[in-house]
Amino acid sequence: MQYKDQSAWRDVLEFPIGGRQQKPRRTGKTMVIDKGLGLTEFKDLLEVAAPYIDFIKLGFGTSVFYPADILREKIRLARSHAVDIFPGGTFFEVAVLQGRLSLYLQTARELGYTFIEISDGTIDLSRTLRYAALRQARAAGFGVITEVGKKDPRDALSDTHILSQIAMDLEAGADYVIVEGRESGQGVVIYDSRGVVKEDTLAYLIEGIGDLDRIIWEAPQKQQQQVLIINLGANVNLGNVQPGDVLALEALRVGLRGDTLRTTLVREGVS
Repeated sequence: MQYKDQSAWRDVLEFPIGGRQQKPRRTGKTMVIDKGLGLTEFKDLLEVAAPYIDFIKLGFGTSVFYPADILREKIRLARSHAVDIFPGGTFFEVAVLQGRLSLYLQTARELGYTFIEISDGTIDLSRTLRYAALRQARAAGFGVITEVGKKDPRDALSDTHILSQIAMDLEAGADYVIVEGRESGQGVVIYDSRGVVKEDTLAYLIEGIGDLDRIIWEAPQKQQQQVLIINLGANVNLGNVQPGDVLALEALRVGLRGDTLRTTLVREGVS
C-alpha cells in the first residue's frame, strides 16, 4: 500500500528537522509493541498511524491468548496497511525450550506473520542454535530480527559482547538487530535503573556498530527517544513504542515537539 500525504497542512509548513524518510523505507523504522489491543483499537491505530509504523510486535507470549479468528484478523489488517508483524521474542524462547521451533515457525507462517524475532533475553541460546534458528526462519520465508541483551540486569552482557553479537547476527543474515530495552526501558544495556540513557555506553555502541541502519533501539520512553534522535538523527530505528505514542514520536523525529525543536534552534544559533 502506498500512502499519499493527505494532511490538511500539506505545503503550509516545513518540518524543522528535514530528511525524514517515508515508507517504504530501509531506516527510520518504528516498531510498535502491542500488548493486547482489541480489533477496534487496532483498526483505529492503523487508520491513523500506519504511514508511521513499520513493525508491530505482539509482545511477549500474548499471541497465544487471542481467539484464532481475531489473531488472524489483526495480522491481516497489519499486512493490508503495509506493516510487518511478528510475535514477541519470549514466545520464540519458549518454543526453543520445548523443542518445538519447527512447529512454532510453521504455525506462525500459517497465521500470516511476516517476521520472526530470535532472542535469548531470558534463556541461554548457543551460537549454533541461534544461527540454525535464523536459517530455519529464513527458509520458511520470514524476515528475521534478532535481539541482543539480557532482560535481567543480573545477567547483563558486556558492551564488547553485545557489539560482537550484533556483528555476527548481521553477518549471519539478520535483517535487523534489536538492542534490548524491555517494555520498561530500565536497567538494561543503554539504560540505567531509572531509564536514563547511559551516554558512554551509547557512544561506545554507536562507534562500534558497522551498520547503524540495521539496528533497532528499543526506546519506550520519550526522553530515550529524544536522546537517540539527537544522537542518530530523525531516521534512527526505534522499537517498543507504545501504540498511543506513534504520532508523538513522529512529531519528535521532525522537530514538531519542543524537545527536538529546541535542539534545532540551538544548532542554528536562534535564541
